[in-house]
Amino acid sequence: MRAAIYRETGGSDVLAVEEVPTPEPGPGEVRVRITCSGVNPTDWKTRSGATGGTPAEPQVPHHDGAGVIDAVGQGVADRQVGQRVWLYLAAFGNRWGTAAEHSVVPAERTVVLPEGASDELGASLGVPAVTAAHCLGGRPGHLRDATVLVTGGAGAVGHYAIELAKHAGARVVTTVSSPEKAELARATGADLVVDYRRPGFIDEVRAFSPTVDRVVEVALGANLELDLALCRPGTEIVTYAAEAHDPTLPTRRLMTVNAVIRYVLLYGVPAPQLAEALSWVERAVGDGALSLLPLHRFSLDEVAAAQDAVEAGALGKVLVVP
Repeated sequence: MRAAIYRETGGSDVLAVEEVPTPEPGPGEVRVRITCSGVNPTDWKTRSGATGGTPAEPQVPHHDGAGVIDAVGQGVADRQVGQRVWLYLAAFGNRWGTAAEHSVVPAERTVVLPEGASDELGASLGVPAVTAAHCLGGRPGHLRDATVLVTGGAGAVGHYAIELAKHAGARVVTTVSSPEKAELARATGADLVVDYRRPGFIDEVRAFSPTVDRVVEVALGANLELDLALCRPGTEIVTYAAEAHDPTLPTRRLMTVNAVIRYVLLYGVPAPQLAEALSWVERAVGDGALSLLPLHRFSLDEVAAAQDAVEAGALGKVLVVP
């Protein structure tokens, strides 16, 4: 099979597309013929060495993808050859990521893709949608009639946080930085979309809702004034992205409003909580509640350019099609 591979960390030029033996699934694993591979910031950061060292063996990148199961390992009872699935965390502790014609992963890292859901949607879920679901508390029931602030509503996590919160019956406020991003957030279903570069935007948000129940935060340091302005006792600020410099937290102000700050890194989410988030995403896909961002397609030979596009902040979803 053809696969993108890197043997050392560095710039995107360490990626090469090579012919390698097609892997066979071991016990508890399945092999998926990949139709689309989704690219996330974590993919280029891992490849660059920003979040880890040189891989112990040649690494196929990318955590997310969609495709068709074409082989099943010993002991797998709940997956079958021919099933369409989406994958998550495929390259976590595993050399066979989705930037290849085939990927071999533990069976539990695949989710059946329902009829009517496209491969492109399946490849877009994974890291963004599951992160969003976990940031929202993992279960939709407690969000009914709640008010949620999603900062960066045009990004992939923000996009799915808006849709999942609306799926749960919440009101959603989101912030963006351009008219183009505002259109995306409105199309996603946000009740209020605010340009955070505009003077007085915090007052605009507070006029819609004086407080919020939960914040899904993309940049804690940059948005802390907004978050604090909307806090009430028990408000949870859940942040999923690291900034270049760690923010200074105003402890007394946070203490005064009894706010809760939580940090999320999907790799370390405990298995029961991960299962809750996955189940919510799966139900939302089945209900037709999740949609595609604008797509940027690259061939497997263009995998370096695809990762560069994500690193440069491409608006929408970058997919590699083997």
